[in-house]
This record gives sequence, C-alpha cells and structure tokens, in this order.
Amino acid sequence: MGEREEGRLSEEFFTPGSSSFTEFLAGYRPELLSTRSMLPDGVRFPADGAPHGTTVLALTYEDGVLVAGDRRATAGMNIVQRDLRKVHPVDEYTAVAFAGTVGLALEMIKLFRVELEHFEKMEGAPMSLEARANRLSGMLRQNLAQAMQGLAVVPLLAGYDPARPAGSRGRVFRFDVGGGRYEARDFHVEGSGSPYARGALKKLYRPGMSRREAALAAVQSLYDAADDDSATAGPDLTRRIYPIVAIVTEDGYAQLPETETEELSRETVRQRQQRPDGPVARV
Repeated sequence: MGEREEGRLSEEFFTPGSSSFTEFLAGYRPELLSTRSMLPDGVRFPADGAPHGTTVLALTYEDGVLVAGDRRATAGMNIVQRDLRKVHPVDEYTAVAFAGTVGLALEMIKLFRVELEHFEKMEGAPMSLEARANRLSGMLRQNLAQAMQGLAVVPLLAGYDPARPAGSRGRVFRFDVGGGRYEARDFHVEGSGSPYARGALKKLYRPGMSRREAALAAVQSLYDAADDDSATAGPDLTRRIYPIVAIVTEDGYAQLPETETEELSRETVRQRQQRPDGPVARV
C-alpha cells in the first residue's frame, strides 16, 4: 500500500504514533479509507441506487452469544442478491453483522479486522471487547457524512468476554449511524425487518437457552421478519439458501454448518404449516 522509494518504505511507516491503523491511514492515505465522503455536500445517494442488506440479530445463550442474518440484499423494490453473507468474524472472539449499504459495510468490516490485528501487533495484546466496540463506534462516526447522504451502515457487534462472570460472557453491542454505542440486554435486532424479528424474540427468548434453542429462536424470528418485510428473506428450501447462524464461545467463533441451518429451517417451516403465526410464548 505504501509508496516505495528505491525499494524502501517511506518514513511514515517508521514514525512512532498511534496503535490505530485507521488513524495512520487517515493521516497518510485518507483516500483509501472506505469511510471518506464519496459525494459532494448536499448530494444524496438515491434510495434504490446501492444494495442494502437486512435483517440481522444477536442473542446471548448459555455458552456465549449467537449471531444470525437473512441472506437477501435489495435495491429499491428489486432483489439484487439472494445469498449475501451479513455475519462475519473479525477476530477469534468477535463477530459483526450488518444492515445497510452492502459495499460500505463489507469494506468497513475489512478495515475493522485490520484495525484489531494492527493494535495487537503494536501493543502485544488484543483489545478488550469494550475497546473493540469503542473502536467500531469511532469508525461509524467517520462514516457519518456518507450516512447523511443515504449510505448508512448499522452494525451489530457480538463477542465472548472472558473477563465477565460465567453465564454472562456473551455480550451484544448495538450502534446508531452517528457512532453511538449501547450494550443490549439479552438480544438485539437491526434492519428493516427488525420490528417483526424483535417482537418474535420477545416471546421466544429466555435466559440460559441451549445452542439449538437459541438457533431455532433466531431462525423463527427471521421467518417472522420475512413474513412482513419484503426486504428480508425467509429460508429458501428450493434454492437451498438458509440463514447464516454463527456462535462465539470460549472456543472462539464458529459458523453453524449448513446441514444444521437446513434442519432448523425445515423445522421452522414444518411448525409454520401447523401454526402460521409461529410458536407461542412460554408462560
């Protein structure tokens, strides 16, 4: 990335500074930052001009935290991708899911991943989960100008925090487009289908769920979102496209195998054939 002069890196690479890769890039090559403004002031990106992704959710369970997302991307009223991955690992114990402008979100996740790697190399230790959430918050603030132009990214950060007491090590952080950071209790949902998925989780979630119970609740919630929100996709049994479901535990990040998400999706569809409005809440 850096310019070489006679086969050597330029002096910026040898000048002591912050352990933040984003701050280094902002001072040295700001044009490479995905968060830089792309449009002139006052110009707004058309609502149907860039693919947008929805819906994503995260919830804590007995072993850690679970993250899930549907697979659809839309531009206006058009479906532009049916198998988009909205859930990504950023390090061994942290996952990020996103709603919003797909291209910017994917670039922001890549930059965030490099940011965490750079910090660990500079400091000799990984960031705490709190610090990771704060760093992502700062990146969102840098993207505020683009968000105001219609190119918003709204992520969910979920991680396993070994510093917390047993039973509460799975944590979920939510953000607003201006970089505001908030820790969610138990679960949170983002995206255009969030009102429906959140309503489903309110009746399905309970503390101490097993992995399967948490995963099935996530798939059921995404099904409810797809039932009322055209930008959210339910399980596509014909094309064999199922939600992405991942967990973060003391063993690290792991995505559930497709065989398991297929089984959960088929179980959800079978239940809906008997009860179209979904399972009832436990009393």
